[in-house]
Amino acid sequence: MDQKYLPYSKYLKDKYGEKVYKIPVNIPVSCPNRDGNCGTGGCIFCGEVGAGFEALPNDMTVANQLRENIKKIAPKYKAKKFIAYFQNFTNTYMPIDFFEKYMREACIEDIVEICISSRPDCINDDYLDILKKIEEEKGVNITIELGLQTVNYHTLKKINRGHGLAEYIDAVLRIKKYGFAMCTHFIANLPWDNDEDLIEAAKIVSILGMDQVKLHSLFILRDTVMGDMYENNEFEICSLEEYVNRVVMFIRHTKEDIAFQRFVGRAPADRTLFCNWSTSWWKIKDMVDELMEQGGYKQGDLYNYVNGPALKKL
Repeated sequence: MDQKYLPYSKYLKDKYGEKVYKIPVNIPVSCPNRDGNCGTGGCIFCGEVGAGFEALPNDMTVANQLRENIKKIAPKYKAKKFIAYFQNFTNTYMPIDFFEKYMREACIEDIVEICISSRPDCINDDYLDILKKIEEEKGVNITIELGLQTVNYHTLKKINRGHGLAEYIDAVLRIKKYGFAMCTHFIANLPWDNDEDLIEAAKIVSILGMDQVKLHSLFILRDTVMGDMYENNEFEICSLEEYVNRVVMFIRHTKEDIAFQRFVGRAPADRTLFCNWSTSWWKIKDMVDELMEQGGYKQGDLYNYVNGPALKKL
């Protein structure tokens, strides 16, 4: 089967010339919409541990977390180079001196890249200056991942995101000035979004020159606001077939040089009320691949909305 889209694994292989594996790092941070700065309670889908289900305890030093995980992962995946992935919560939401300290601690042997997960309203020039300095001094690449989840600003408010679309655009434009690679996260089946919202998301990341995209399927965690809403039947989750169609639609509208990190999210079964239609992530990926193949679709075959498309008929 011909490759119908650009996978993250190929993106990394092309960039580094060999297999590179991403290592999660967990540091003691929170989010501005959890501590009262922008809001309280966090996003309605977010649990107390955020997305750090597989992370080591955050009282371990950054270097020790990396070395411990590399020791386990390197033999299994035959990787020799690694990415330090500051994954959980908002990893720029801390005093700037602490931020610099953690970033420098990640610059150990065999780390070729530092990847920082953050929010659009927590991107600031002073922090980007530090990352540029570390990049130049240590010879590591920098990637910043922005959790946006949706381009529908009504839905952003509904999920208590604490920021709008404008903050995202501002963050992207600032990061691009420094030449860092970027990734944007979307939840592809939020109940208050429709197909047009997801198409618009693909268009926006393409036009803004995103390097990578990470699509998540919505999973419902226990003991969250969204979990309570789900148990009270306040919304419906789309079918698996509809989800696969949405992902394919997103791929087709996305510029061909943007890499896809994933098409579904994962969470421990004992913490969820709903996760991936009780279907494995690789089966969902296979369904996406099959639909792309059956339809003769390719990434970017609907990337036809730039450079004055209304003038093409003249």
